[in-house]
Amino acid sequence: MTTRIHLYDTTLRDGTQREGLSLSASDKVKIAARLDAFGIDTIEGGWPGSNPKDAEFFRRVKKHPPRRARIAAFGSTRRVGVSCADDPSLQALVAANTPVVTIVGKSSASHVTLVLETTREENLRLIADTVAYFVALGKEVVYDAEHFFDGLALDESYAIETIEAAHDAGASVLVLCDTNGGSEPRTISESVSRIARRTGAKLGIHPHNDRGLALANALAAIDAGCVHAQGTVNGYGERCGNLDLLALVANLQLKRGVRCVPEESLATLTELSNYVASVANLAPDAHAPFVGRAAFAHKGGIHVAAVAKDPAMYQHMDPAQVGNRMRVVVSELSGRANVRLRASSLGLDARPVERAVLEQVKAREHAGAQLEAAEGTFEMLVRRATPGYIVPFELLEYTVVVERRVEGASRARATVEMRVGGTSVRTVAEGDGPVHALDSAVRLALAPHIPAVLETKLVDYKVRIIDEHLGTAATTRVLMETAFGTERFSTIGAAANILDASWDAIRDSLELAVARAGDATSHSAPHSMDTRRASQEIVTS
Repeated sequence: MTTRIHLYDTTLRDGTQREGLSLSASDKVKIAARLDAFGIDTIEGGWPGSNPKDAEFFRRVKKHPPRRARIAAFGSTRRVGVSCADDPSLQALVAANTPVVTIVGKSSASHVTLVLETTREENLRLIADTVAYFVALGKEVVYDAEHFFDGLALDESYAIETIEAAHDAGASVLVLCDTNGGSEPRTISESVSRIARRTGAKLGIHPHNDRGLALANALAAIDAGCVHAQGTVNGYGERCGNLDLLALVANLQLKRGVRCVPEESLATLTELSNYVASVANLAPDAHAPFVGRAAFAHKGGIHVAAVAKDPAMYQHMDPAQVGNRMRVVVSELSGRANVRLRASSLGLDARPVERAVLEQVKAREHAGAQLEAAEGTFEMLVRRATPGYIVPFELLEYTVVVERRVEGASRARATVEMRVGGTSVRTVAEGDGPVHALDSAVRLALAPHIPAVLETKLVDYKVRIIDEHLGTAATTRVLMETAFGTERFSTIGAAANILDASWDAIRDSLELAVARAGDATSHSAPHSMDTRRASQEIVTS
């Protein structure tokens, strides 16, 4: 097996065929720069003959050329009956002015007759003419043999003729594509071995993931002789996606010692994955191998007890090698080690109270909460259980009224009575809905005494109904995400009443901000607050 694999990234073209993914020309330039810094050898920018956006990318990337990678423009063989010089799509490739041109051609006899609606002989001429045309222009030509493995099964002799036509015309690499993603490693391995022996050409692999085998197929192809691999960041692509290049890099370089990128780039693998997901406006896959947030997360109590002694007991590698980290998840499956390690990661010592906290975790989970998703609530369980902790505020009672008139939107009004230190405070506030009104009234009550609460901001609020078969009597789970300066944390509540569930999440978020700010006993001047729809009454007790 080779000791060096050429990485060809097609995130900017194939990746954008994923449903729900769209990149602007600016987005593509940003991602290309990151791919270049990571160490990708060739970056396919798009198909300039298919849309203005891709053509714009090639214009922009000339102003910000990569330092190391080579940019490739993608296109298909010339049209039937049209010369290369007169084919608008091919001339768009010429105008892109890239050092690498990737040409896709038909390998399957059925595609030739049904899709191209031409003869086998003419298809061979299309391939040879197009490759030769760009070779004559001084371009490196990568030839993508579309549907190659399907074509091989249908008519092996003809499928091989198509790639030989490209090879003879000067293609630098023949990329064997599992376009429908229907092949499996044994077939890939046997086929690549035969092609390598027959052609003597430099071979590449382009697998899709429709059977969940893209990575396995890529590894099988490389074992059989491929030295070039095409894929996308995070496996983005049409249908079930493409080969995930990041997983390939980690497997080859860390597990097999096959060099793909500079050694220092491996530690940025997770960062690259998250960056591309962010630019694509997609949530990162928490369970992605190597780079997912949960890739090195431990939940079961027995597992956590083991990794507390040696992480290698339940981890195949050190997550720091790919820029990730080990996490301990707390849930009803936890043991005391889960509590101890999770608290330690938050800078807290839970050893004196780990049994009590664990009992609270299990009780809260039994009631419908999900602590693994709410690190803020877990932190508050530890803090409250710690001897000497002083609760900064207490809710004595609340009333929420929602009023809707015949015309106009409904409105909500909340009245809360809270104890802050030795003071009882009653406030009234209106909101767009009952939870908003409750939150506003609580903040109004606390702000003069604990200014830190005004530095918090609700950034996400999710509601899930548990035990749906109970209908309106089902338990409601509320998950909140709160921003506090540069920090973010999630808190959770669960109850039959959505307001009670919301209050539990609100209380944890505000109390955690107070605890982290060390502001529980602060009596600074009140921050400014919109009181146009709020009033307060302070009663000393």
